Amino acid sequence: MTQPAQQPPRNPRIAIIGAGMSGLCMAFVLRRAGITDITIYEKADSVGGTWRDNTYPGLSCDVPSRFYQFTFAPKPDWSHVFSPGAEIRDYFTSVARDHDLEKHIRFGTEVVHAEFGQGHWRLRTSHGDTQEVDFLISATGILHHPRYPTIQGLDDFGGAVFHSARWDHSVPLRGKRVAVVGTGSTGVQIVCGLAGTAGRVELFQRSAQWVLPVPNPSYTRFGKTLHRRFPKLGARIYESYRAGFQFLAGALIKPGKRRRLIGALCRANLRTVRDPKLREALTPDYQPMCRRLIFSGRFYRAMQRPDVGLVTENIDHVTSNGIVTTDGRLHEVDVIALATGFDAHAFLRPMNLVGENGRTIDEAWSDGPRAHLTVALPDFPNFFMLMGPHSPVGNYSLTAIAETQADHILGWVDRWRRGEFATVAPTRQATDAFNTEMRSAMPGTVWTTGCTSWYLGKDGVPELWPWTPGAHRTRLSTDTSGYDLRVTADRP
Repeated sequence: MTQPAQQPPRNPRIAIIGAGMSGLCMAFVLRRAGITDITIYEKADSVGGTWRDNTYPGLSCDVPSRFYQFTFAPKPDWSHVFSPGAEIRDYFTSVARDHDLEKHIRFGTEVVHAEFGQGHWRLRTSHGDTQEVDFLISATGILHHPRYPTIQGLDDFGGAVFHSARWDHSVPLRGKRVAVVGTGSTGVQIVCGLAGTAGRVELFQRSAQWVLPVPNPSYTRFGKTLHRRFPKLGARIYESYRAGFQFLAGALIKPGKRRRLIGALCRANLRTVRDPKLREALTPDYQPMCRRLIFSGRFYRAMQRPDVGLVTENIDHVTSNGIVTTDGRLHEVDVIALATGFDAHAFLRPMNLVGENGRTIDEAWSDGPRAHLTVALPDFPNFFMLMGPHSPVGNYSLTAIAETQADHILGWVDRWRRGEFATVAPTRQATDAFNTEMRSAMPGTVWTTGCTSWYLGKDGVPELWPWTPGAHRTRLSTDTSGYDLRVTADRP
């Protein structure tokens, strides 16, 4: 008997929002699977996302370079264990070029509106043109909307003021008095980058941070040659880093020896500050890792330089020639660098996203961003996210998380190609159950030990993945439950 001819797989039309790290990852994974009708919308004029936007002095990745790379695009010649930001930006640029992803990117084009109806998404861009696609994937990242502080008189300052993610390189800093406002990882790196170059650096600290001392040696010419000649060596080192960061993740999610060990290393590092008053001022009042742990082998040395100062009094207001703290002291400065972070809860907004029955993203997230398995939303069919709510974004490699999520999303796209469904979205019940499961697992994690951070939601509960990154990888590779699959495009 003649077997019926097998239908060729459908070729989906896919839009990806963002040409940063996760957007490039998603595009590569789709291309590798034979999917070619891909459009990447990028509002800037180049790829790289956060590594394009951030160019401040001292910038480097706090994840080892050989772990902060795609498994499908290993780089044998990283310059340092923790490479500088410009090198990472160049890496993502080369990924886009070498894997022929640039032809899919529409630079200088922002998606301002996306609405689902009749089985597809209809997009409108900042230029007013429209496109219809079968799948919409958000790859807008997490830390890309700068948060500017509300400080009286800031607009009246007579010198230069800029956010760390909008660094003004036209402003000369050599010999200048620079105020750094903010003590997260960015503030720490800026202080290290400016110490010895600026005439004086004053770090305005609202709260102290725990710092894990990590050296950053450069790779030798021999080591680079070895990695070029033996690619499997890089893969083994990648896996060793994965295991090491899995160990660190274990300290985050439950108390025990791992957490005590890392805490002891942080406290030992703090004791390298010789001045007892400065050491006390740099001592946090919460457990190590409750906030995102800072990796730096230079920060405490920089803070002990005679041309670097620490200000712990709160900022009251800014005048034309400096910053006035609540003790009435005027700190005369020439430049104010705002290392005040980002709106970590914006995700794809301010884009207006409208799902079925007219449900908007603002309505869906009225109580705070939430997702199913970190990648999908109920009432938003054929829509997925990379680095969405609850993703494991602590001190782990986000490239690894992006690959996990991209593979999960590809699984659904492949099923659509085989004709198994027309639209897919998680149910509200499954999403509620997943969020309840996360909240139940949150007690015992270090994030609930008492500190404020951008990890916390409106209700003060951390919104991070409360298990290991390995558990995230396992679950997204095996769990397809909780989704509503429709075989026709019409949905009630």
